[in-house]
Amino acid sequence: HLCTGSPEASSTPSQPAMDCLEAEHGCVLDPGCTPSYRVLEYCAAEEAVSPLGPEARRECLEAQNSLQQYQPLLACKCQRGSRREEPCLRVYWTVRFSQGKDDYHVSPYEDLELELVRHIEMSRMASIVAGANLCLKAAQDCGLYEKCGSLRSEYVVACTKLAPGSDRCNRQKCHRALRRFLERVPEEYSFSLLFCPCADALCGERRRKTIVPSCSYEERGSKPSCLSLRGYCLRDELCRSRLADFQHNCQPSAHSPSGCLRESGAVCLKAYSGLIGTIMTPNYVSNSSMEVSQWCSCEGSGNQWQECLRVLHMFSDNGCLREFHPSVKHSAGHHLCALCYTAHTHRNRD
Repeated sequence: HLCTGSPEASSTPSQPAMDCLEAEHGCVLDPGCTPSYRVLEYCAAEEAVSPLGPEARRECLEAQNSLQQYQPLLACKCQRGSRREEPCLRVYWTVRFSQGKDDYHVSPYEDLELELVRHIEMSRMASIVAGANLCLKAAQDCGLYEKCGSLRSEYVVACTKLAPGSDRCNRQKCHRALRRFLERVPEEYSFSLLFCPCADALCGERRRKTIVPSCSYEERGSKPSCLSLRGYCLRDELCRSRLADFQHNCQPSAHSPSGCLRESGAVCLKAYSGLIGTIMTPNYVSNSSMEVSQWCSCEGSGNQWQECLRVLHMFSDNGCLREFHPSVKHSAGHHLCALCYTAHTHRNRD
């Protein structure tokens, strides 16, 4: 088998954490948990509108401290891509409402189960060895698989159709359709579209335009501040969750042979793709570059320059992402190795 000996190949699945909606249900039935949780619900709702005053914050922190003994709420997780994802995330962040911007390094999502893909099509192997245009082949393969083709067409329409009475697309619908595609199409197809390696600008343009960046990624006029972009993301529960998942699973380490603290390429790529379709959507910066970044800049950030650069370089200067990003690998073997682990989640669709 390809890529034997990788950390993913020998990993054993951990016991799934309790779903946050189940934990909330248990809390509501417990007279010792309910009052404090209701206070925190109010606190989280108010904090989302404007910062709490000192007295209100003190009461909220007291309620938060009283819930420290209720472990199910503190340890609960959510399933990325499930139909209950957003209500679940609301519960997750309710009991963590006081976290600062530097605390988002723990993922709210259940650990992914990694399964070795044992049978890679010989045609794919042959095309890679022959140096074929993999981005074109990925698009063709997607079109031949009904679910991939239909969901891809769905997001392309959503991202190119102008909003009524406007000369712009509906970015929210575009982002929603992109997330639906990435959550429901097997990584074998979606990752091949997102991360196909290119040797020329024409291939690079096809790869860069995969997510319809004119709607999903770019904004008219000057780029927004990276700090403002992060601020908007942190105020949105879904974006905040995907960002925390990315920072948790793509954390670089200079002391690790792989460049990743968690030594897991498939999980890092899954976390990266999870940000596509959010306020922090990343993409390739040009047709001739393998560099990825979010659409923002640090011009005019003044004494917050260093903090702004930290946000800007989250993708472009991330040694972990660079190590496992298949499109930066120059050999067929490396590319296959990066794609031979498919991440699967227990997705509830009910």
